[in-house]
Amino acid sequence: MFHLLFALGLYFLPTLIACGRNLPSRAGIAMVNLFLGWTFIGWIAALVWAIAAPSPWYVYAHPHYPSYPPYPPCPPPYR
Repeated sequence: MFHLLFALGLYFLPTLIACGRNLPSRAGIAMVNLFLGWTFIGWIAALVWAIAAPSPWYVYAHPHYPSYPPYPPCPPPYR
């Protein structure tokens, strides 16, 4: 049973890499891996595609710090 799980993990390694890297083309890589991976050339193509594709960059743009006081002072509560 362990050998079967290991073989499946190895077969879908390009798909796992693409999903782990959160690539936008991971569905295409999975299709190439699923349908052409058994040819070994298709598996190598999917692996190269998963490794060579640039990872999406997530840039966090920090907003400018507000001047102090950040908000106008609140009016006193109604009594």
